[in-house]
Amino acid sequence: MNDEVAALARWRLESAKARLAEARDLLRSRGYPGAINRAYYAIFTAARALLALKEIDSRTHQAAFLLFHKHYVKTGLFPRELAELAKRAKGIREAADYDDYVKVPAADARREVAAAAKFVRAVEKFVKDDKRVKREGGRKTK
Repeated sequence: MNDEVAALARWRLESAKARLAEARDLLRSRGYPGAINRAYYAIFTAARALLALKEIDSRTHQAAFLLFHKHYVKTGLFPRELAELAKRAKGIREAADYDDYVKVPAADARREVAAAAKFVRAVEKFVKDDKRVKREGGRKTK
């Protein structure tokens, strides 16, 4: 893995953590649809951090999650449960963003923010445990 790949994975992970922080802020201020949106994008961005480690990517949501599933879930690197959290988050985010007359209950928003936190933590652990990614500088390790 080259330095740029490792740096991109770390940058995307930090971006996912920032989106998760935004989701938590929106949850506290009762902006439930926005919290769901930011929670979903935390998951999406974290999944793209993993894809960076494989030097693959997609900017479309559907393709990114298909690649995540192919390279991380089917191979056993990530539990199926995490893929299910991502799938549910995508559907709920789309309904909250695009459907008319949708009221997002606080409990749903709390559940989705917690799910995003679980997903982002799992990705963060994976990236930190990846022997190819040096903690600083992104250089290869032996």
